[in-house]
Amino acid sequence: MSATHSIGFDIGGTNLRGAVVTPEGRIIDSTQVPTPSTQRGLDEAIAYVVTSLRSRHDVGAVGLAVAGFIDPECERVRFAPHLPWRDKNVRADIERLIDLPVVLEHDANAAAWGEYRFGAARDAQTWVLFAIGTGIGATLMHNGEIYRGAFGTAPEFGHITVVPDGRRCPCGKRGCLERYCSGTALPDFAKEIIGSGEFEESSFVRRFRSQADELTGRRIMQAACNGDPAAVKVVEHFSHWLGEGLAIVADILDPELIVVGGGVAKDSPLYLEAAKQRFARRIVGAGHRPLADIKTVELGSDAGMIGAADRARTRFLAPVE
Repeated sequence: MSATHSIGFDIGGTNLRGAVVTPEGRIIDSTQVPTPSTQRGLDEAIAYVVTSLRSRHDVGAVGLAVAGFIDPECERVRFAPHLPWRDKNVRADIERLIDLPVVLEHDANAAAWGEYRFGAARDAQTWVLFAIGTGIGATLMHNGEIYRGAFGTAPEFGHITVVPDGRRCPCGKRGCLERYCSGTALPDFAKEIIGSGEFEESSFVRRFRSQADELTGRRIMQAACNGDPAAVKVVEHFSHWLGEGLAIVADILDPELIVVGGGVAKDSPLYLEAAKQRFARRIVGAGHRPLADIKTVELGSDAGMIGAADRARTRFLAPVE
């Protein structure tokens, strides 16, 4: 193929984003639509975005970054807690629909690949991406390879039970880490704080007491940035559980680097230092072992699209440099 550009998709539970990406990892055009709730609707939305972007750019391949369980061959989406696909051969179905070669990848793996090729993990040998968005995604990379596990689902830190019989998770379990440390966990904490009666003078509490359905992670982070004490308390809860999650990562995998990504990464000045301190206290052998370096992504929320596009480009259009 003569085309050198590729399209990368970040298909999350809330939004579906597609972008045209250059071989250098630079986005030159993008489109975003809400994520449909049906399988057919989701397929057609992807085709719509591809058609829109192809009308303006010469592209030769497409990469799909999906928040779900993917088989080791990266052909099928077995289960996606926040998407309608169930045991579906997504790669081949989308390829037939858009008439372009397609790569299917887990969204966290795609973001990790983007950071490894162009971002915060360029020099890392053994490292983990801990991606916090609607849920939690994670990737382990070692010597330039993505570790997938025997059945393609590793590592699923977001669904480790941290609170027995705790909050119900869309995955079917209770007390999963992502119910306490994710973009969707923030409103849950906020509702608890609002109902506690502890911050009656907070403008945040006064605003959302009667508008709880309008609570979002973005609004909570913005209120915390502005110093509202109730929102700050919510972020403290989030930071606590992030520190716990990072300690679990270190205890199981002992990486040299953990890169925190996802939709909340841009708000890291509000919570990351406190999370690092809890991480350092909670790991096994605390005070007597080296600590993993903890960074935030350099590519921001675009990491998944950039990584998915580069996976597609390097497979179908050009070798990895």
